[in-house]
Amino acid sequence: MSEGAPNGARPFAAFEWMVALRYLRARRSSGFVSVIAGFSFLGIVLGVATLIVVMSVMNGFHKELLDKIVGINGHIFLQATDSPLTDYDEVSREVGSLPGVQLAIPMIEGPAAVSTTNMAFALVRGVREGDIKRLPGIAGNVRAGTLEGFDKAGGVAIGQRIADNLGLRVGDKIKVLIANGPQTPFGVAPRSKVYPVTAIFQIGMAEFDNLFVYMPLPEAQGFFSKDNEASVIEVFLNRPEDLDAVRARIDQIVTRPMIMTDWRERNRTFFDALNVERNVMFVILTLIVLVAALNIISGLIMLVKDKSHDIAVLRTMGATRGGVMRIFLITGASIGVVGTFAGFLLGLAVASNVEAIRQMLNTLLHANLFPAELYFLSRLPSVVDPIDVLTVVGMTLALSILATIYPSWRAAKLDPVEALRYE
Repeated sequence: MSEGAPNGARPFAAFEWMVALRYLRARRSSGFVSVIAGFSFLGIVLGVATLIVVMSVMNGFHKELLDKIVGINGHIFLQATDSPLTDYDEVSREVGSLPGVQLAIPMIEGPAAVSTTNMAFALVRGVREGDIKRLPGIAGNVRAGTLEGFDKAGGVAIGQRIADNLGLRVGDKIKVLIANGPQTPFGVAPRSKVYPVTAIFQIGMAEFDNLFVYMPLPEAQGFFSKDNEASVIEVFLNRPEDLDAVRARIDQIVTRPMIMTDWRERNRTFFDALNVERNVMFVILTLIVLVAALNIISGLIMLVKDKSHDIAVLRTMGATRGGVMRIFLITGASIGVVGTFAGFLLGLAVASNVEAIRQMLNTLLHANLFPAELYFLSRLPSVVDPIDVLTVVGMTLALSILATIYPSWRAAKLDPVEALRYE
């Protein structure tokens, strides 16, 4: 053995790996140390996997909510200030021709009540047939009926949850009611009208599927007493990151006074709260990895104490302080590296199948673990970000390796004479 560990042996030689890996195996005399090492390994696996899954789900929430909100509401909103927006055709045509603009839609928008035997609150939007067919949140999401002939059909398109709550199907009648109707000798009377349901859509965001009702623009103009005008022009961009540049172009091309806002201003509080929650979850779950790293320290310290006689023998046979230190570095780092790799694989597997796992648990437990009424979305989203994964893996490896330094240094500083004296 002395020939395998001479003073001049190169660092991390096969001998050092052999001894380090033998220390990881459970023996009757050091079984408790191996149990600690096992819990350290398990803690790192669960910590890494949980971090990857939670970060992926938070990324999925952010992306899905952004896609749904922007897909139905647009990126930029133009509203008239000093006079009614009667020139909406001209303004939407000018804005729609700008570079970076995908779509500019004039619409009427107003709150209303919709009813059959039950009643629900809704946001009624008047749009043209050509525009609703290109609206990102509606196009391709019609679950029943059709948008063909939308302008001429004289009906409305409603969300899936409104249809479910009111028990409606395509062809059924729905009454739309607003408070601001015609003027009478007794004051302003409510206005109501019955429309057939021509289409039912499902955006995938519970709040929107339970809110929006679309009707033809000319019909909405008459219903809301806004003849030949629009209340807002919603602008959709090809690339949301170009928003500031497109806003500057709109400022230059639109000469009439307009109020211009964008999705960031309307949803800033909501998405700021999501980012804060994401960061807090990362910090809290990092504590799992930190606890596992501390377990590595305690396990290695106990291993050094248990193997003090072995260390003394190695030193007397020619092993250097550096060699002893590297043996325990390998022992502790092996737990961290293998645990991180296992957690990485487990986290990716769960994050990639999180919706299938949710549905399986719902079936087994006979419960709804992700109610759309609370979380806005009809499915549990997950988006694995490579940068987040690299951050989690790099942080865990760094903590695992740092945790081995102090116990390894203690092993290297052990005096072989003192260790053998009481044997």
